[in-house]
Amino acid sequence: MSASSKLPPFDPADPLGIDDLLEPEDLAIRDTVRSWAADRVLPYVAEWYEKGELPGIRELARELGSLGALGMSLSGYGCAGASAVQYGLACLELEAADSGIRSLVSVQGSLAMYAVHRFGSEEQKQTWLPRMAAGEVIGCFGLTEPDHGSDPASMRTYAKKDGGDWVLSGRKMWITNGSVAGVAVVWAQTDDGIRGFVVPTDSPGFSAPEIKHKWSLRASVTSELVLDDVRLPADAVLPEVVGLKGPLSCLSHARYGIVWGAMGAARSCLEAAVDYAKTREQFGRPIGGFQLTQAKLADMAVELHKGILLAHHLGRRMDAGRLRPEQVSFGKLNNVREAIEICRTSRTILGANGISLEYPVMRHATNLESVLTYEGTVEMHQLVLGKALTGLDAFR
Repeated sequence: MSASSKLPPFDPADPLGIDDLLEPEDLAIRDTVRSWAADRVLPYVAEWYEKGELPGIRELARELGSLGALGMSLSGYGCAGASAVQYGLACLELEAADSGIRSLVSVQGSLAMYAVHRFGSEEQKQTWLPRMAAGEVIGCFGLTEPDHGSDPASMRTYAKKDGGDWVLSGRKMWITNGSVAGVAVVWAQTDDGIRGFVVPTDSPGFSAPEIKHKWSLRASVTSELVLDDVRLPADAVLPEVVGLKGPLSCLSHARYGIVWGAMGAARSCLEAAVDYAKTREQFGRPIGGFQLTQAKLADMAVELHKGILLAHHLGRRMDAGRLRPEQVSFGKLNNVREAIEICRTSRTILGANGISLEYPVMRHATNLESVLTYEGTVEMHQLVLGKALTGLDAFR
């Protein structure tokens, strides 16, 4: 018997055999999230996107909580305690449905819950994390401001001491989940440096008007946060961190999920392009039989599965406690950039049909335009890597 006869068959959905790197529990979690997304998101998301709304977000959050997808990689307080790879696989499947759904989960777990879990007091953890893990309370994360995105050190939101209280004033912009959140983690300048605050959204002076007229992430709640002399007790501050390392460590955790998630959007587009190429006929035969179309499909498959391998590698490093922020920048820069290119190339294969919401391609492409620049623009991640490579700081 020849060696080749013992080889497993080629799987177009997994051409590199990456599934062989996964444990049975990893595959079970992936399949559970994929099944949920197929049932609860895919039949409706095109309509949500067209209308620019995410109806039933609180119900969706509770369902995601029951799956263990909220704060998935955190331990204790009702969190699933999953591995980084398992969390990444969940992000991939959620973003294969829509970036807005993955953003809901990322902001809840990797930003708001992560901040409380890592930097909060025991009382703050007990108060918020179990309810957030269950999806009973939605959280948001207030860092970006109208005039300060890539340079959060220049934020203007300020918290001053007034007797035993804190008083917060300022504005945050482009905040996912803001209008439906029950709690906001807000970062502000203080006399002692940048601090994080746990802000119940029913606090007097807090409001979160929803941002409309978006052409990206339309099936997602995006808001402005307005803090008009919001008075908080002394114990509202996150006690375990001072300075930008607090919010930046949260962002690094969330960016890791994006490394996986972007590949989900890319996979969805490639699958649509392959299916279309096998059935769409021009000049008497399917367009998938033409060399130029096959070259596009081959190049997209190479970049997709290279990106998934990169995400898997970073996940294993995170699980081993060896993942550096520069490595997360490496993954976010590469995978989102390649995902957008896959979406655009898929659109060319679908031709005019590629702009129709009957197919997922244009929806993913426009969503990824936001993913490309949120939680670190291309330029910022290039500079992170440039500094790591040269030892020279080019940020200022």
